Amino acid sequence: MNNITLALQALSGMLLVIVILVQTRGKGFARGWGSSASFTRRGLERVVFKSTFVLAFIFIAVSIVRVAL
Repeated sequence: MNNITLALQALSGMLLVIVILVQTRGKGFARGWGSSASFTRRGLERVVFKSTFVLAFIFIAVSIVRVAL
């Protein structure tokens, strides 16, 4: 069980870092190239934004489980 939680924690941590680094600072994916004046998240930007929260929750939950074991 300990090895499984360690693997889940490492995998979710690496994916979380990648998802955070993919996000552009202060600009959306479409706005980074000068198109679209809209400030709503659409398409890939929306998926990356939501997956950041999901991965952060998974990472924190697995970390708590590892401490409890």
